[in-house]
Formats: sequence, C-alpha cells, structure tokens
Amino acid sequence: MKLLVTGGAGFIGSAVVRLAIARGHEVINLDAMTYAACAENVASVATSNLYSFEQADIRDRARLDEVFATHRPDAVMHLAAESHVDRSIDGPGDFILTNINGTYNMLESARAYWQQMGKPEAFRFHHISTDEVFGSLGETGQFTEDTPYDPRSPYSASKAASDHLVRAWHETYGLPVVLTNCSNNYGPFHFPEKLVPVTILNALAGKPIPVYGAGLNVRDWLYVEDHADALLLVVQKGAVGRSYNIGGENERRNIDLVTTICAILDKKRPKARPYADQITYVTDRPGHDARYAIDPSRIRSELGWRPSVTVEEGLEKTVQWYLDNEAWWKPLQARAGVGVRLGVKA
Repeated sequence: MKLLVTGGAGFIGSAVVRLAIARGHEVINLDAMTYAACAENVASVATSNLYSFEQADIRDRARLDEVFATHRPDAVMHLAAESHVDRSIDGPGDFILTNINGTYNMLESARAYWQQMGKPEAFRFHHISTDEVFGSLGETGQFTEDTPYDPRSPYSASKAASDHLVRAWHETYGLPVVLTNCSNNYGPFHFPEKLVPVTILNALAGKPIPVYGAGLNVRDWLYVEDHADALLLVVQKGAVGRSYNIGGENERRNIDLVTTICAILDKKRPKARPYADQITYVTDRPGHDARYAIDPSRIRSELGWRPSVTVEEGLEKTVQWYLDNEAWWKPLQARAGVGVRLGVKA
C-alpha cells in the first residue's frame, strides 16, 4: 500500500513508518515538526526509496490538498496530534486547533481526494485515538468499543471530538474510515516528557523521580512496536466504519511501573544507592483519571491480534534503548517544557 502517515516523526507515528517500510509499504510522512517531532526517529528509513517526507501542518488545508494530489495515497493513517495531558492543562488552545481543527482539515482533504478518485472502495482513513476519551474506571471493568465517551482533560476532550468528526464523515459522506483507541504506549524514541522516559532519565541524572499523588493510578501499558503492528493490521483488514480498542493487557499502578524501572536500572547500571530512593511524590495532576483498562476482545476475535510483549519485557528493552541512545535524548532535554513540571496552572 501507499500510506500517508500524519505525525510520522513522532513517537508512535515513527514506529508505524519504520514498520510499514520494513514490510514493503510506501510511506509519505507528513509532519509539522513541532516540539515533540524528531527527524532522527525515522533516520533508519529516510534513504529508502519507499519513503518520502512532507513538512506540513494539518491545520493548513491548502497544503494538505497539495500532498494528496502529489502522492495519491491508498490510505491515510492519521496520528498527528498534541498528546501531553499536562500541556493541555496549561495551554488547551493548541489541542483544539490541532486535534479538532486539524482532523477536520484532514477529513475534508481526504474526502475531496477520495471523491476526485471516483470513491475507490479500497481507500481508508484510519484515525488513531486514545482510551482516555472513555474517562476513568473504578477498580473493576474495562473499556469496550461501546463504552460511552466521558473525557476529563482538554487533551482527551479534543481527541473525543476528533473521533466524533471521523464517525460523522463516515455516516454523512460515506468516507471509508476505521478508528482505533489505544492504551498507554511506551518504548524506544518516546519523547522525554512522559512517565517512562522521565523516570529513566531522572534516575540516571540523580534527580528526583516524580510520581503524581500516591502513584495509585492504573494504566494498561502497550509496547509501541506492538501498537504499530496492530495499526497496520487495522488499516488493511479492519471493517469500514468499525472501531477497535488496542490494549497491552498489562495493567500496572504508576508506582509499580516506576519501581520496576528502578529495579531494571539497578541491574543494568548499578550505583551506591537504589534508584527507588529517588522517588518523590508530588502534587497530583488536576482531574487525574484513576484507572484505564482496555478489553481487546474485538481486535482479537475479528483480526486475530494480540500483544506480543509483556510490560516486564518491554521495560527491559526500553531501559536498554535509553542507555544505548544518549545521543538521541540528550539534545531533546533542551526543548521547551522538558524537565519542567507542567499541568499545574489549573
């Protein structure tokens, strides 16, 4: 397939780009190269004759039309988004403009292209979203594709809005769409503002390792390369108009995840004191959802997909990757907002 991947220089997007090219797909990587994007994320495929890059902002409709006309993709995989909850608390405007208005532009540009091409049945618009649109769970239960939406942060509200737009464009205009909602991703090339890379890098630097509240919030952890595998499966074989929840089947409390990372570092790069001694409990995030958990029955039964990496295996791989790739993460620590506590303006 010829895939137009938006946000392909970001964390999840770059994993999709690398895996798609490894499997022989042609990829057009469309990315605005904002603060969390890194050209190095796709350096391993940048010289491939299957890869091309377009620096473009999904908020620029005219530019999107140019990209569609030039490259004539078979499918769109729409990952470009503002995604950090703490940043959305401090500055929600960027999340509205990118996640809602940008998705609207992508849908309209894709619809115009699809119509100009004679509405090919094989065309797909794959919208990639998050489990955070479903809100917060208690101690039991899991999110299914039919769980009512209940977003609680500016980030999750903007992603919920984008999901609704995608479904509306399918119902109203017939645009052939598929949707996915994933659990928390982690792995190589994870921008150093999220929990896993912050824990690793603060531990290595001898800095306090911040844990929000009592660290009892629960997340389902999905290794990013497993996620990329699932996304490529859905864009090729998912049923039109259908949504699929993608989970790692690895629920962990935040404090347990952090202590596991510290224990891995104790083995891989030991020092005089255990890394867990650096754990510091900080004021909780406003509106912090208690628990996310995904029921992946649909994607398992309909498409035969399951995650291949346990959280213990994935964290071992991730910690080793950060130990081996200081040249990648070190320059990123100078970017705006990295290493600073965000999300407290509320």
